[in-house]
Amino acid sequence: MTDERKYQEEEVKEILFLAANRAEVGRLAGSDKRGLTLSELQDVGLEVGIEPGRITEAAFAVDTRREVLPRGAFLGVPTSVGRVVDLPRALSDREWEVLVGELRETFGARGKVTSHGGIREWTNGNLHAFLEPTATGDRLRLGTRKGNAMALITMGTLGLVIGLSLVTLFVFEELGRAALVLPVLMAAVGGGTLVANAIRLPRWARKREEQMEYIAGRVGALLREPHA
Repeated sequence: MTDERKYQEEEVKEILFLAANRAEVGRLAGSDKRGLTLSELQDVGLEVGIEPGRITEAAFAVDTRREVLPRGAFLGVPTSVGRVVDLPRALSDREWEVLVGELRETFGARGKVTSHGGIREWTNGNLHAFLEPTATGDRLRLGTRKGNAMALITMGTLGLVIGLSLVTLFVFEELGRAALVLPVLMAAVGGGTLVANAIRLPRWARKREEQMEYIAGRVGALLREPHA
């Protein structure tokens, strides 16, 4: 088929990487500059023990990557992530129930299922999945934010700034070592809070993005099953 979608080298690497769940696949990405079709990718996957279904899911995730939403950030640290997946047709009630099960398993949360005005929702605190009708099918919106991130970063910044300011003032006034204990402790706690968030929040954001990639792939698998 001359009009069949062909995946370029970097896309091939990414699809195999996702399908193999972090396997070493860089060497399999082929040097054909014309790209590989999905069926050719599935053949490559079979050679290294990757099921065609996993290749299909990973290819769907790559196809929808353009819908990844920019990370929300506060003082340069990620505080929210999300993505939007446009689906070529509406999900049936059964498919929505299957998707809810996937959401619960992937995010390790039961969540709450509601619906209103044609919109179906699964929410768990700040984590959400909205299924909205469109002119051609459905749109799946996935998103979450770290609720306490901004407060912790703000507190850490204030503690560091106030602590260092007091240290400078007390040293200038020559108030002695005893007077420095509290401001030094305040600055240390504030700085530690900032460092801890600078480490944990990017990890949190990457994990959530990987989970959303997986959900996008599972939606692709549902859409490729026979629709009753």
